[in-house]
Amino acid sequence: MAKARLILDTRSKSKSTHEGLFPIVIRIFHKKPRMIRLSYSTSRAGWDDKSMTLKKSVAANKDIECDVINTIIYNKLHIAKSTINKLGETINIISVDTLIENIKISWDEQLDSKIKKDLSNEISLDDWGQILINRKLKANKPATAKWYQDSINAFTQFNNGKPVKLYQITVSFLKEFEMEHVSRGNSNNGISSYIRASRAIYNSAIKEDRFIPIKSPFFNYKIPTTGRTKKKALSKEKIIAIRNLRYEENSNLWHTKNYLLSMFNGRGMNLIDLAKLRVKNITNKRIFYGRSKTGDPLSVKLTTEFGEILSYYIKGKDKDDFIFPIGYDGSVKNFTKYKSDRRLVNKLLKRIAEDAGIEEKITSYYIRHSWATIAKNMGVSTEIISEGLGHHSLKTTEIYLKSFDNSVLDDANDLIVG
Repeated sequence: MAKARLILDTRSKSKSTHEGLFPIVIRIFHKKPRMIRLSYSTSRAGWDDKSMTLKKSVAANKDIECDVINTIIYNKLHIAKSTINKLGETINIISVDTLIENIKISWDEQLDSKIKKDLSNEISLDDWGQILINRKLKANKPATAKWYQDSINAFTQFNNGKPVKLYQITVSFLKEFEMEHVSRGNSNNGISSYIRASRAIYNSAIKEDRFIPIKSPFFNYKIPTTGRTKKKALSKEKIIAIRNLRYEENSNLWHTKNYLLSMFNGRGMNLIDLAKLRVKNITNKRIFYGRSKTGDPLSVKLTTEFGEILSYYIKGKDKDDFIFPIGYDGSVKNFTKYKSDRRLVNKLLKRIAEDAGIEEKITSYYIRHSWATIAKNMGVSTEIISEGLGHHSLKTTEIYLKSFDNSVLDDANDLIVG
């Protein structure tokens, strides 16, 4: 009976001149031995003869996708063995060369089958991505929609301006995409953002039965690790310096200073959440609102300073009116205006920092981290406010916060902003 086995061809004549590696082959024995050379090679130490696989931990294999190659060569061996079995008694009347020819034909048929399957599944990253983008826009989540669109644009540009079919996304494709952006000097954070968005689109297509992959590339591809962004924070002394600044009432600088102090008093509230506040969010000397990022409901006790600021802005307004001039309804239609307002606020915050003698070019996000850092420095428990917002995700911080009774948070906030 004919036999087939994966081996490393360690004959001296097979050794590559420059790299000193040996080819992986399928050894066929039928009356006499023959070898079918495959497209992969490694060192003696890089091959596990017992399991017929490449070893991941060996230096010779450090730059190759061992799992992917092991799958490919195993499939070829499986097809070779299946061909031998299908031939049955016929194998006794054919030569080893004819057997090898039939094995190669079976490989080609398998490849043709894969190509046909790919061509019958033409959905692209752009096709399915646009569906998700439209859903996010309807749900008033323009930031997520933009995240998807930026990823689609990056992948399309990498693919020479052509839409990327989902079946094209392989481990090799992702690696090449990553290396292309590394060569341009792009950061791991940016590259990771593109690939995470593409993964979200890809996985969504699978979940909704729009695409059936042979194997998801994201099982074997490691998305670049994002570096922890160094958080920026102001000391309490610098917050007080800003507090003591005087600007002409109703001027842009005056409003921006009030935004900053309101966010600080609001336990490091984000600017977008401040912009969405309406008069009806104030009840019994508390602000109730849902975080734009997570949807989590939060309740903040009005400090003396926060109450004084709000008393100016809510005077003569109805319950559905926005509290601040930067008001944003969360809609896609008005997202561009909000982004423009945010740019102006950040520009004016830099001016405020200069006026207060602060060297940092602060932005609205400084306030959130400043609240946490000051809390930590004043001895507030890390169970109440996590390690200076030093997380990869702000959602983690809110998980810490929302698990505590409001009275604990209120006491901590009074201590921090007082």
